[in-house]
Amino acid sequence: MSDQILQLDKVLKTYGNYAAVNHVSFDVPKGSIFGLLGPNGAGKTSLIRIITTITRADSGSVLLDGEPLNSRHPEVIGYMPEERGLYKKMKVGEHLLYLAQLKGLSKQQAQQALNFWMERFDIRDWWNKKVEELSKGMQQKIQFIATVLHKPKLLILDEPFSGLDPINTNLIKDEIYQLQKQGVSILFSTHRMEQVEEICERIVLINKGSVILEGNVQQIKNRFKEHRFQIDYEGELPADFEAQMAVVSHKPGSVMVQVAEGSRPNDLLQYFIQRGLQVRAFQELLPSLNEIFIRQVGISNEAAK
Repeated sequence: MSDQILQLDKVLKTYGNYAAVNHVSFDVPKGSIFGLLGPNGAGKTSLIRIITTITRADSGSVLLDGEPLNSRHPEVIGYMPEERGLYKKMKVGEHLLYLAQLKGLSKQQAQQALNFWMERFDIRDWWNKKVEELSKGMQQKIQFIATVLHKPKLLILDEPFSGLDPINTNLIKDEIYQLQKQGVSILFSTHRMEQVEEICERIVLINKGSVILEGNVQQIKNRFKEHRFQIDYEGELPADFEAQMAVVSHKPGSVMVQVAEGSRPNDLLQYFIQRGLQVRAFQELLPSLNEIFIRQVGISNEAAK
C-alpha cells in the first residue's frame, strides 16, 4: 500500500481557454494535516471538486490510497465546504441521519455514530431543533459532525473555523487532532496563514491554477529566511553600533539585526557579551507563512504578465 493517501500527477482542468487547474502534482502523506493554500481564484475549489469526484479532470491522474478515483471513493471522503450545505428546514437529528446514510452507513450505524458525536459535543438537546434555529457557529458544529460521521479516510476541510468563536474554534481544532491520531488524513484549506502555521505539517501553494510552492512548513520557512536575529538586552549599545551592524529595527532594550549569509550567529552574540551587555533573549526570526505567501504569489503574478 502507498504511504500517500492522495497522489495527484499533472492534473489538468480547463473551462474553455481557461486552465483552472494547470498540470498540478503533489502528494498528501497518510495521517498528515496538509495545507492547500492559494489566493481567491487560484484553483483550490476546482481541485477539491476533482478530488471529491464532483467533476473530472481533463487529464492527469488522481490516486486515493493507491487507487484511481472511482465512484466508491466519496464514501471514504469527508468534505466540509466553505459554503455550508445544510437544509435549513430539516431537524438536526433527521438531517444528520440522512447525510450519514448517503455516505453508505446503515440506519443503525448512523444512529450509533450520531449518538457518539452528539454526546461528545454535548448537544443531545439539539436533535429536534430545525437547522435554521441554530446560530452560525452551532450550524458549523453540525456541518463538522456531518463531515466525520462515516469515519472517512480523507477529510477535506475548507475554512472550518469560519464563524466560530475562540472556544468552539479550539473544540473543532482538538477534534481535528484526535482524528489525525486515529489515522485520518486531513486536507485543510484556509486563508488564515497563522492557522496553517499552527496545525499543518506540509503545504502546497497554488496560484493561477499552478503549484508555486510545496513542502514541509518548517523547511519552507527556513528556505526563505533572511538571517535576521532579535536580541533583547539590558545596558547601553555602543555609539557606533548602527554603523557596524545592519539594523532592521531598534527600540529600547531590543534590536533586530540582519547578518550576512554565512556569518555565525555566535559572533553576533559574542559582540553583545564582550561589550558588557546582558542578553535576555536571542533568536533567529523566520518569516511567517503569511509573508512567504504574499511574496511568492506576487512573484508568480509578475512572472505571468
